[in-house]
Amino acid sequence: MDVADRLKIDVPVCQAGMGGGIAGAPLAAAVSAAGGLGTVGLQPPRQLKSAITAVREQVPGRAVAVNLLMPFTRRPHVDVCLEAKIDIAVMAFAIDRALIQRLSESGVFVLVMVGTEAQAVEAVACGADGLIAQGREAGGHLVGTVAQADFLPKALVLAGSRPVFAAGGIATASDTRAALATGAAGVVAGTRFLLTHESGAHRVYRQRIIDADRTIETTLFGLSWPLRHRVVPNSATRRWCHPDGSARWVPAAINRFSAPLSRIPDRGDGALLRLQRPALPFLTPIALTADMPAEWADRAALYAGETALRLNAVTSAAQAVADLTP
Repeated sequence: MDVADRLKIDVPVCQAGMGGGIAGAPLAAAVSAAGGLGTVGLQPPRQLKSAITAVREQVPGRAVAVNLLMPFTRRPHVDVCLEAKIDIAVMAFAIDRALIQRLSESGVFVLVMVGTEAQAVEAVACGADGLIAQGREAGGHLVGTVAQADFLPKALVLAGSRPVFAAGGIATASDTRAALATGAAGVVAGTRFLLTHESGAHRVYRQRIIDADRTIETTLFGLSWPLRHRVVPNSATRRWCHPDGSARWVPAAINRFSAPLSRIPDRGDGALLRLQRPALPFLTPIALTADMPAEWADRAALYAGETALRLNAVTSAAQAVADLTP
């Protein structure tokens, strides 16, 4: 398989489909226009349909990719993707054999994000066309349990002839070269693309990443999604996390039993985040987007990978693609 031809890319650089409005049509289209693979993050179905249409209009001839966050993906999301005839779907945080089959039968190339050998085996057995091997240093929500450089070779063996993309710790062209030298078909970067003018992240959020001297792995912002995630510290983490980043017992206990709340439809308007306070242990996974008040930076999850310590400027998406191109 010619992966570049199948994904309609000129360079082996993919943008992570950060959900909640961070990776919208402006970012995905800009990345694709620069020769990489832009990916639209999960949004409410009506907004997702508009984003897919916008990307297709802005970069005709390029692939349209959508990131399906499985805890929040519902039938209307899938219907939108199939009706719009997207080219690529990224399945993350669960592996659904029936959905992979349905997408594949419609001509969609399915990439599955994995972080363990068991997940890689399951994804291949379920019919994934390719894998994204995530390392623990990645930002946002984590399936990775070890460093990307340690997991990538194992994922490559398990993938067989399927392409594998490296995720986690990708900030520069040298990171891309290292992944390609190991055998990866390309790289997936999140934090590097969050720090672009086209991303939907709030300017204060982006500045917090630039100013960060560390990131922490926690489960604090786990109301409705009690999965590990990597963030930049803020007032909420200082109030509710132990020094190692782990959530204190009250929010940890609340989050542990909160997964059913993911069934509540997301209106995409930040309503839950509006109710949050750093002093309350009810902290949702919603990220801080440009249309929200700046002061919410201390109540929201400021997702960022360990590459935050190596990135010091906001650039255009085109420049980010260039910076990652080997």
